Amino acid sequence: MSQLEKIYGVHAVEALLRHHPKRVKQIWLSEGRSDPRVQVIVELAGQNRVSVGQAERREMDAWVEGVHQGVVAEVSPSQVWGEAMLEELLDRTEGAPLILVLDGVTDPHNLGACLRTADAAGALAVVVPKDKSATLTPAVRKVACGAAEVIPLVAVTNLARTLEKLQQRGLWVVGTAGEAEQELYEQDMTGPTILVMGAEGKGMRRLTREHCDYLVRLPMAGSVSSLNVSVATGVCLFEAVRQRKAKALKKS
Repeated sequence: MSQLEKIYGVHAVEALLRHHPKRVKQIWLSEGRSDPRVQVIVELAGQNRVSVGQAERREMDAWVEGVHQGVVAEVSPSQVWGEAMLEELLDRTEGAPLILVLDGVTDPHNLGACLRTADAAGALAVVVPKDKSATLTPAVRKVACGAAEVIPLVAVTNLARTLEKLQQRGLWVVGTAGEAEQELYEQDMTGPTILVMGAEGKGMRRLTREHCDYLVRLPMAGSVSSLNVSVATGVCLFEAVRQRKAKALKKS
């Protein structure tokens, strides 16, 4: 049991059962919970021969740090992909890939929110450095609402070197910086694009910045000088989505 992780929350557990059912070893539901959302989980568990048990809510509270919604799953350890997986993904991808890079985002809630947004925007993968970065945890999975089970999280040893390799494959690196002269909405992101978001407060590291082909900023009209990294990520990713949809409509 010590080698198993506890994943919690309705969306996270349902996503695991749909996409990686073999990882799920046991599901626990709080006593008395039998609403339609839980019934979906029970049905998926039955289809995949996963045992479902009941536990007292206060007992479940002690298992996890966070709001478990009365649903906890014991699963085999999380998988974070290596750089080779990124190369394989690019080899299989048609069209212009969109990759999100988080340069030192350490807050699990921000990582979870970024994974959720990246999946919604159709990003190919989310790339993080192995050191000084949040990684997949139960809290991240809970915030990601199932996206952590779908979009690959790739951890690389040397982020600057990874960016250089991706540039050699024809991808353009767009970094975000508050002092950049060009605004986000002036940047073309319809081609193969890597969007780089810096860490909370500190922004991108020097070497990461030096490997960017372009630097852009979000126009800030109010008294606040910057946005939370997960919010800024959503704005930037969906600007890329907007541009790509507009380009596709013109072609049609």
